Amino acid sequence: MKARPILPPTFLLIAVIAILLLNFAIPLGRLIPTPWNLFGLLPLAFGLALNFVADNAFQKAGTTVKPFQESTTLLTDGVYRLSRNPMYLGFVLILAGVVILLGSLSPWVILPIFAGLMQVMFIQAEERMLEEQFGPDWLAYKRQVRQWL
Repeated sequence: MKARPILPPTFLLIAVIAILLLNFAIPLGRLIPTPWNLFGLLPLAFGLALNFVADNAFQKAGTTVKPFQESTTLLTDGVYRLSRNPMYLGFVLILAGVVILLGSLSPWVILPIFAGLMQVMFIQAEERMLEEQFGPDWLAYKRQVRQWL
């Protein structure tokens, strides 16, 4: 039986759990007091919306959203005009929103770790696959659109 790879949403869940654990186990001071912490709802909502819109674009194009599966279409419009990786960007915004809502300093350490893991474990490989699959079209898109934002 072949082991199934851990997909990015699972890493998002693990990161949220790690953020909560750090917040309650090692709070390291209140960085954002109530009610200002409620501003965390903005990046949280924007991250969720970004993921919904990006996923919907994959569905409309009839291509896979799963990492390491071959894409049938190179998406370059909509949210993909702004970022080559809007779903990963959305995940980071979701995490930032959670961290702001919690208000303490220690959970912030998870954001760069999560972004780095996504870069190394998924984005680099996905971009190599897209270059092999779409060649010059991918390279032109890559020159025009930034990887994250």
